[in-house]
Amino acid sequence: MAKKPVKFSVVDAFTESAFKGNPAAVCLLEEDRDDKWLQALAAEFNLSETCYLSRLTDSVSDPALSSTPARFRLRWFTPVTEVDLCGHATLAAASTLFKSGLVNSNIIEFSTLSGILTAKKVPDDIKVSSGSTIPNGEAQDSYFIELNFPADPSNEFNSADASLISNALDGASVIDIRRTTVTDDLLVLLPSGKAVVDLQPQYDEIKKCPGTRGVIVTAVAPPESGYDFYSRFFCPTHGINEDPVCGSAHCALASYWCNKLGKCDLVAYAASPRGGTINIHLDEKNQRVLLRGKAVTVMEGTVLV
Repeated sequence: MAKKPVKFSVVDAFTESAFKGNPAAVCLLEEDRDDKWLQALAAEFNLSETCYLSRLTDSVSDPALSSTPARFRLRWFTPVTEVDLCGHATLAAASTLFKSGLVNSNIIEFSTLSGILTAKKVPDDIKVSSGSTIPNGEAQDSYFIELNFPADPSNEFNSADASLISNALDGASVIDIRRTTVTDDLLVLLPSGKAVVDLQPQYDEIKKCPGTRGVIVTAVAPPESGYDFYSRFFCPTHGINEDPVCGSAHCALASYWCNKLGKCDLVAYAASPRGGTINIHLDEKNQRVLLRGKAVTVMEGTVLV
């Protein structure tokens, strides 16, 4: 029997402008597909992440009749592998569901390889109060989407590989190196935000660095920027040379910078060529990170095979 066509959207996450932030493909599955097909389609999209949504059988069939959150299974795939956690594709998935009419609540629960993750609408008080209009091609929603993710503390990294890491970062001056506990990334502190922006990574050398996922580079933001810190994330071992705005990396960055700057609310800038903004709150007691952002749908279509 022929499989049903699969509806998809391409969504730019952690941005208010089209063609900025981090793009993700969001696919709504009405029937099961095998992992080989899921991975093949992710390779076909060739974006940093393709995610797949399936409504759970115990989810309320008509959300309009219930105040309980809608519940979906959510899986994330890079062009080469499935991953345990992805922030920007979760934001893209939530944005797609909120805008599609498939949910009528302000909270969505996702069942994932990292447990139950939630996304909820949070008012954008500035736009609500100003009633401002926004040009075409930009987010017109008067709300942020807030993701509730696990914090990812980092530990000191004392290794003879420090020179290898510096070389992978094109000889950048390295102030500190740490290793995250959840995603097993290297977190590298550079001298300035400009150093983060100007960095020319050597992707073949990054593949040789310790850690099982990738390398985060970060620095305090320039005082006039309006941000607390800059960062970039490189993940060539997962088929992503540079992830334009990595939500899961900010789970580690939140723990690091909140401790370093002595505050629990931060505004972060992902200094990739596409750029992106993440509003962060660290719940240190419960070791949770709240990531707030917006998203713009740039494409919709149907997978026919």
